[in-house]
Amino acid sequence: MNKSANIFKKNKDSFKRILNTQRLVRNIDQIHLIDGKGNIILSSSNSKFVPIEKKALEMVLNDERPLKIINAYQNRSAAVIKMTAFDDIYLYIIKFIDESISKYLTESEQAINFYYTVENQNLGIKISFAVIYIIIVALLLFLAITIAIRFSSRFFISINNLIIASSEIGKGNLNSKVPEIKTDKEMEILNKNFNAMIEKLKLQQEKLIISERHEAWESIARKLAHEIKNPLTPIQLTIDNLKSKYLNYIDSTDKEKYKNNLKTILTQIKQIENLVNEFSDFARMPKPLFRENDIVELINSNIVLLQKIDTTIKINFDLKKYKNIKIICDYEQISRVILNLIKNSIESIREKAQKIKIFDKIIDIEIIRRSDYIVIEISDNGVGFRDQQIKELIRPYYTTKQKGSGLGLSIVNKIINDHNGSIKFNSIKVGAKVQINLPIK
Repeated sequence: MNKSANIFKKNKDSFKRILNTQRLVRNIDQIHLIDGKGNIILSSSNSKFVPIEKKALEMVLNDERPLKIINAYQNRSAAVIKMTAFDDIYLYIIKFIDESISKYLTESEQAINFYYTVENQNLGIKISFAVIYIIIVALLLFLAITIAIRFSSRFFISINNLIIASSEIGKGNLNSKVPEIKTDKEMEILNKNFNAMIEKLKLQQEKLIISERHEAWESIARKLAHEIKNPLTPIQLTIDNLKSKYLNYIDSTDKEKYKNNLKTILTQIKQIENLVNEFSDFARMPKPLFRENDIVELINSNIVLLQKIDTTIKINFDLKKYKNIKIICDYEQISRVILNLIKNSIESIREKAQKIKIFDKIIDIEIIRRSDYIVIEISDNGVGFRDQQIKELIRPYYTTKQKGSGLGLSIVNKIINDHNGSIKFNSIKVGAKVQINLPIK
């Protein structure tokens, strides 16, 4: 308390919280700050104030030693001490004694009186009474120490866990957590809030890393698109020139071969152009335009579009089950996410169909509504993911397809990240599942 004198002078509300904490931690019924006349200055109590006796207060006015006050008949113990760091302020604490303990004290006092009456009569009685008295006092002392150790150990274990976790976080280990042990309610809440803070910090760090990574890849994509696109036009013009100028001079036997070669070159140029366009899309990804949209209608419109790719694949999405689910998002960008993911599921099933001819081709789409966000689950029974693939899926230019650019899922991840959401890829028993978490507002 003396160490917190400056807090008392600056902010009595904060000092009162210290009183409340000390009362709870030390299992005391009343803690009071009083002046030299016994008037209350500040207190923390769970019961009616018991005034200090005038005689007791006079004894500590000029004495810095603590004064203990025991009143067994009223089941009360108290203590008072002068606060050296304060001006004319005394710390007065009260703890109500259990009736059984008071009874022991009363019986002890009666025994003492009895002792004096029989002191001169029998030495054996004196010795017996002394032994009984010592045993009773020792038991009370043992009980008090046991209770104090129990409460203090629970408190300090929790504090020590917080210190260890804070030290680990300071070293950059955001996987560290505070063990949730049974302790005081306030400490349990503190531990839970601390762990929640670590999770948020970890999530923010991951988003920052993803954002920085996307910025770097955008710069690379922009440069690649620029450097590749420049020579494509002159190459294409040269091929057209070769075709128109030299085709008539080639023998009829080689003419068809010549035309096929030029066609092959043009086809490859077209593929390069498509790749450059994907680079450009990735580099020029606009900021989302947030508006209220019906997510059910958005998903269904993409299903109608993609169902035509392969009518043998059944896409399950129960429109009647989901009604009036609206979120704040960019319609075009989230539509692009859904389109990409369903298209990937279709391609995964078709890849599996090349090896297994007959099986039920199914894509299931579900929406799970939470209090402040929704979860969109897209699962299929295609080839699925391998564990080593899952970690690399959202990395730009990583692809498992022969003709893929490796930008599709990276763009999906960037859109979800820009919407303050998250995406998770899971390999299930048969196929794969993708979970998208999006905030409602």
